[in-house]
Amino acid sequence: EEGEYPKTLGLSMWGTATMRTGGDDMAEALALLGVRPVWDGVGRRVIDFEILPLSVLQRPRVDVTLRISGFFRDAFPNLIDLFNSAVEAVAALDEPSEMNPLAAQVRQESDHWQSLGFSPEDADSRAKYRVFGSKPGAYGAGLQGLIEAQNWTCDRDLAQAYINWSCYAYGRPQSEPGESAQPPGKLRSTSVPDVFQQRLGQLQIVLHNQDNREHDLLDSDDYYQFQGGLIAAVRTTQGKNPTAYFGDHSRPQQPRIRSLPEEISRVYRSRVVNPKWIAGVMRHGYKGAFEMAATVDYLFAYDATTHSVADFMYAGVAEAYILDDNVQRFIQTHNPWALRDMSERLLEAHQRGLWQQVTPAMLDQLRATVLDAEAHIEETL
Repeated sequence: EEGEYPKTLGLSMWGTATMRTGGDDMAEALALLGVRPVWDGVGRRVIDFEILPLSVLQRPRVDVTLRISGFFRDAFPNLIDLFNSAVEAVAALDEPSEMNPLAAQVRQESDHWQSLGFSPEDADSRAKYRVFGSKPGAYGAGLQGLIEAQNWTCDRDLAQAYINWSCYAYGRPQSEPGESAQPPGKLRSTSVPDVFQQRLGQLQIVLHNQDNREHDLLDSDDYYQFQGGLIAAVRTTQGKNPTAYFGDHSRPQQPRIRSLPEEISRVYRSRVVNPKWIAGVMRHGYKGAFEMAATVDYLFAYDATTHSVADFMYAGVAEAYILDDNVQRFIQTHNPWALRDMSERLLEAHQRGLWQQVTPAMLDQLRATVLDAEAHIEETL
C-alpha cells in the first residue's frame, strides 16, 4: 500500500490468544524479524530459533516492538525470553542499515544513552528493549477508568495513562559477577518510560490480531485499551496517527489483514446495527440492554483513542438503539440506566468533537431521552 517495506511495527500480544492458537502472534513477530523457530524432534515444542539470511528472506527485516498483556507475561516468560534472544541476535548482525533497521537503531540508541551517562552495558540493554507491558502484578492498559469516568480532556491524558501503565520492559535478569546464569522463565522488569517513548516515536504500524469470531473489537474494553491506547500514545509522541491494522486469524489457512477503520466499519455493519443482532439481545432483557450500552461505550472509546470512527456510525447507533420507538421502549422497560448512559455517551462524543456532523434535532432528542430515562429511574427507585 505504501510502496515500501515497513521499518518498525508495534504488535499487541495477548496470552489468551496465544493459548488458543499455539503462538500465531509470536510466529508473526519472529517472521517479521526474519527469524524461524526451531522445533524439537516431534514438532510440538520450540527449542530454539535460526536467523534467516537476507538472501533467503528476500526483504528487509522489520524492527518489532511487543506490548504484552499481563496474562501473557505470567503465562509465557519462555516466549518473552525467546523473543528477546532473537532481538539480540538480529541486532548483532553485520547487515546494511536499510536491510536491518533493528541493528541500525540499536547502534544509534546505544550511542545516545551512553552520551547521557549510561554505562556501555546499560546503554546496550536500553537500546534493545522490545518487550513492554504493565508492572508485575498489574493487568490492563490504564484507560478503562479514564473513559468510564470521563476523567480526561485531550489525547495527551489518554496517552500518558497508557505510557504510565506500559513502560515496563521485560527481559532475563543479568547475572552478577560470580553467579551462575539465571534460569529461563525468570524475568526482569524495568520501568523505562523514556525508552518506551523513544520506541513510540519510531513506530510506523500498530497491529492487533484476533484469532476467532466469537467476539469483535467492539464488545470488549481490552481492544481499545491495548490497540487504541498504543495508537493514542504514538499519535501524541509523533504528532500523527500511525498506520493501524487489524488481523483476522479466525481462519488460519486464510488470514486477512484489514485497516483499523475498515474493521470497525465491518463490525458496525455486520453486528452493531444489524437488526438480527438487536432482536437477539432484546431476548435477554436487562443484560441485552447492557450489551447495547457497552457497544456504544467501546465505539466511543475506540474513536477517542484512534480517531477511526465515522460520524455516520454515531448517527446509526442513535437511530437503531435510542430513537427507534420499539428498541427505546424495550430498554426503558428493562434497563433505563443503559438508555441514559447511551444517550449521554453520544452527547459526550459530540461535545468532545468526535461526532461533528449531527443535526440539532437529533441532539435535542438525545437530551430529552436522558431526562426521560432519569425520570423513569427515579420512579422505579
